[in-house]
Amino acid sequence: MTLVALKAGLRSEAAKRRDALEIDDRLEWDQQLTENLLASGLLDGFGGTLAAYWPMRSEADPRPLMVALKERGIALALPAMVRRADGDGREIAFRSWTPWEPIMPGGFGTLIPLESAPVVQPTALIVPLLAFDRRCHRLGYGKGHYDRAIATLTAQGPLLAIGLAYAAQEIAEVPAEPHDQSLYAVATERGITIPDRRKS
Repeated sequence: MTLVALKAGLRSEAAKRRDALEIDDRLEWDQQLTENLLASGLLDGFGGTLAAYWPMRSEADPRPLMVALKERGIALALPAMVRRADGDGREIAFRSWTPWEPIMPGGFGTLIPLESAPVVQPTALIVPLLAFDRRCHRLGYGKGHYDRAIATLTAQGPLLAIGLAYAAQEIAEVPAEPHDQSLYAVATERGITIPDRRKS
């Protein structure tokens, strides 16, 4: 089996497993993973712009976290798919956004800031995923948009990339290709996963 086929099968299994989680449980877990991340100290003293995402389907919901961070005075942003400057495909741009500001449909059931919102360069990302492992390798949706965004932002300066997930999304190993970007940490309702090689 090729690596591409293996990852496609894992994506299908991971999506089904996440979609099967009870919504009442997920709502409770969203609050708990928010509390876990805030209590972890990872965002203590953070002074840049943090970009999260508007959840689609059964993704872990970062909106409670964004509300809490707004109360701390942290600048926030949401991703939007835009045409690349060279016209070759699309990429993620991050637009400034604060909870309760206007938003618009962005495709795939998600919502994005208005086109008039300023494009910003976040120094922290809250990233969606289908599955993760103890190394904080992330299984995404297969388009590579977040991998490219993380690589681009990292090349421009320090970046804190944190995955948001439910504990049930953890698998033994996420197959990694050279372009795949690992995360600094993954927050779930059970706690924070940080690879041993990154612990101080």
